[in-house]
Amino acid sequence: MGWGVGRHVGVSSHIVSPLLSYRLSYPILSSLLSYPILSPLLLSLLSSHILSPILSSLLSYPLSSHILSPLLSSLLSYPLSSPIVSPLLSSLLSYPLSSPIVSPLLSSPLCSSLLSYRLSSPLFPSMLLSPLLSSLLSYPLSSPIVSPLISSLLSYRLSSPLFPSMLLSPLLSSLLSYPLSSPIVSPLLSSPLCSSLLFSFLPSMLCQQERRREYEANLQKAGLELETEDKLTYFVKIHAPWEVLATYADVLKIKVPFKENDIPDIPMDWLFTPFRLPDHIMNPEPDYFTSPFNKGKIDFFLIDDKETFFPPSVRNRIVYYILARCPYHKTDREDKKGIKRLLNNGTYGSAFPLHDVRAGSITGRRCLIGCVSHNRKYYGEKIGIYFAWLGFYTEMLFFAAVVGLICFLYGLFTFDDNVWSKEICSEEIGGNIIMCPLCDKKCGYWKLNSTCNSSWQSHMFDNVGTVFFAIFMGIWVTLFLEFWKRRQARLEYEWDLVDFEEEQQQLQLRPEYETKCTSRRLNRVTQMEPYLPITSQCARTFLSGATVIFWISLIIACIIGVIAYRLAVYAAFASIMKDSPTNNIHMVGSLITPQLATSVTASCINFVIIMILNLMYERVAIWITDMEIPKTHLEYENKLTVKMFLFQFVNYYSSCFYVAFFKGKFVGHPGDYIYMFGWSKLRNEECDPGGCLIELTTQLVIVMSGKQVWGNVQEALVPRKARSHPESRYSRWEQDHDLQNFGHLGLFYEYLEMVIQFGFITLFVASFPLAPLLALLNNIIEVRVDAWKFTTQFRRPVASKAHSIGAWQEILNGVAVLSVVTNAFIVAFTSDMIPRLVYMYAYSNDLSMKGYINNSLSVFNISGFSEDNRPDDGESPGWFNSSVITTCRYRDYRYPSGHEKEYSHTMQFWHILAAKLAFIIIMEHVAFMVKFFVAWMIPDVPSEVKARIKRERYLIQEYLHNYEVFFPT
Repeated sequence: MGWGVGRHVGVSSHIVSPLLSYRLSYPILSSLLSYPILSPLLLSLLSSHILSPILSSLLSYPLSSHILSPLLSSLLSYPLSSPIVSPLLSSLLSYPLSSPIVSPLLSSPLCSSLLSYRLSSPLFPSMLLSPLLSSLLSYPLSSPIVSPLISSLLSYRLSSPLFPSMLLSPLLSSLLSYPLSSPIVSPLLSSPLCSSLLFSFLPSMLCQQERRREYEANLQKAGLELETEDKLTYFVKIHAPWEVLATYADVLKIKVPFKENDIPDIPMDWLFTPFRLPDHIMNPEPDYFTSPFNKGKIDFFLIDDKETFFPPSVRNRIVYYILARCPYHKTDREDKKGIKRLLNNGTYGSAFPLHDVRAGSITGRRCLIGCVSHNRKYYGEKIGIYFAWLGFYTEMLFFAAVVGLICFLYGLFTFDDNVWSKEICSEEIGGNIIMCPLCDKKCGYWKLNSTCNSSWQSHMFDNVGTVFFAIFMGIWVTLFLEFWKRRQARLEYEWDLVDFEEEQQQLQLRPEYETKCTSRRLNRVTQMEPYLPITSQCARTFLSGATVIFWISLIIACIIGVIAYRLAVYAAFASIMKDSPTNNIHMVGSLITPQLATSVTASCINFVIIMILNLMYERVAIWITDMEIPKTHLEYENKLTVKMFLFQFVNYYSSCFYVAFFKGKFVGHPGDYIYMFGWSKLRNEECDPGGCLIELTTQLVIVMSGKQVWGNVQEALVPRKARSHPESRYSRWEQDHDLQNFGHLGLFYEYLEMVIQFGFITLFVASFPLAPLLALLNNIIEVRVDAWKFTTQFRRPVASKAHSIGAWQEILNGVAVLSVVTNAFIVAFTSDMIPRLVYMYAYSNDLSMKGYINNSLSVFNISGFSEDNRPDDGESPGWFNSSVITTCRYRDYRYPSGHEKEYSHTMQFWHILAAKLAFIIIMEHVAFMVKFFVAWMIPDVPSEVKARIKRERYLIQEYLHNYEVFFPT
């Protein structure tokens, strides 16, 4: 078990030679150097086609060339504060080393040749004594001239590409070869620049060195074995021998095997067998009864080999337990202990356990993908339970995907029974129905059969199968959560977490909390401890709530902006396609309508906005949580989880909620339209005659698919690639050090991604039965991408225990309950299923759907349009004749013009509304009754697990009794 702790192109030109052989005393060169580097004059000269080749060729010459020598000699004769040198160098030193201005200079042959000289060469004594360098050394570190350069230099790590070449250059090598008292080095050290540098950094460096010395000495006293590797990065390798492991396993009461399990396997385990790798690949280990380790009763446990008796995750945890409690100060103060504080104050650069196998090996990756028990032994229970949950979720998705695919195929193969779409597409019915304009001024009248294709597309998702699938998913989500509780209970037993309480490392105070909380109070358990006054807590909570509300309001504002885009751009699409969809778009025009074009473009814009806001919300949520100063790591994770999910929930789902529950519901009627905010000129959107469900499907497909593709691309491309150095020259700890740090929020983002996906396939699944299939395909890739990241891109995290998925369990339960409500409302108010059923059973003469389209459209007298609503001249198609056509139709149930209740809702409207409300109540009650019945029928803890727990406790008591009798101490 090992731990690692760490801390040019030039263009030659013969024309330049005579020019550069002159000295700086010439007026033209003196005046040129007196300008700062970004002055308009110098910028124009540097970019001119005359001087650019000159300057490039200048940098291509070595320092000793006959061309550069006169120029540099004259430059060095001026002090730094002279009017010639000062503006140029001041502006040059104000840039960081990585800037486009400085970087080419450092890589040029001129600078390379400078570093190739030794300090003892004839070139340097004159340079070191020159007025220019002497004046440079006379400035302190904080001066405006030196400070930017030093700051940018210190921002680089010693392992960066900049430093190895510099450190190995003859110039710096020769500098380090001189004693401090030598005539060359002594003036440098006594200069104000070096003095201020040493005064700033030497005390902290000495303190850090003293902390490291004390800390490592205490680690050795604790029994750990240390080995150092002195390279550019200084490594301390830690090994825990058997005595240390046994002692702390006894202290931590770690459970270890004492007898092989003799209870038969799970009766229903065959159900998920097709989704798992065969035994000859995974090599499953036998199951054991376990008991807390006791160092004084070694013979009681099944110890075959002391080197492998404790699994890697246990060894990992024990070493970290020691590191977290070891003092680094001679006084026994609580705030002077632990590796976390040493990392925070910069004493060590990083601390991490080493990978046991070569990064990217097939064996390690297989363990993560297929075998949860191997995963747990290698990474610990917290990461193991994530992969267990992800694997179980993917297995359950298979059943939802199959049923969803069957429902989709049902809609696909029942085209011929779709009477209402046939009526829309027919020339006799749809071709003779003139529809009212869908926007003011720019939209003309149109024929119903122009939406033929969208009505056929809508039928694939808006049919009886959709209703069945919505009810099925309400049951599926209940089964998923209940069976996961059983799987979780089984894992708790198998992983010795039955009596688990939150681990000390989760409940101990965060260093940030101890640092920021200066007040102290008496705690009966821990004595004096820091605390946050109630006034400060209230103020921080209020500020946190206000910030959350502000950012949620920003999301809503963005959604309103997208809605305004939809309203504004619809008129443009309608004007382009005013005669027929095929007039201006020849290749795919027959499939595109103004509604579809608006929906697709708006969904894509909304997806881009979602991705941009995600980057902002992550930082905002972390900032808010840090500002609240949570007391423990567990409290920190729970608070961050709630905030991030709230942000993501509103961000991802708000546009779907708008299309599902608001679009087309508040439009008014011709002659009395409702406008956005009541005063704007943007008229509220109407649904297609085939319903709004197809638009919700479009929105869901674009956002969900785009998120999954973008997420996998990010996970595959963003992590740094593993180093390609040969292992013979690049040690295991150096390779691990170059990997990304996993961080304490590493799993948080993995859970968040899957929970957002879970929301897509449950909240709006009535509009898109193929959503579970897309999620299944994504998760098959996700498991492998996550395994690849853990084994090749991340340092091995510290093993920690967790008996559940934490706050995500309650979030999943909340989403499951909400999904029943949203799907009931989608079927009732977004789809046309209820209006069609009411027509067929209450208004149709022959219990068929014939005449449904004509029945669902109301009549409006064109003369009732105001000037603000009437189409402009030329916007209506050529076939429209206002002297012949006097009425238009619109989607609603209202009385026609001339009726005593003109344009009021008909009785059929109220019948349909009552049917919708009745359907919602019945579906919700049925779904919730089934949910609670299934939850009652399926116990959270399987009976065989209860039996094993009882059997284990009985055997522990029995075996310990026999051990005490026959092997007395």
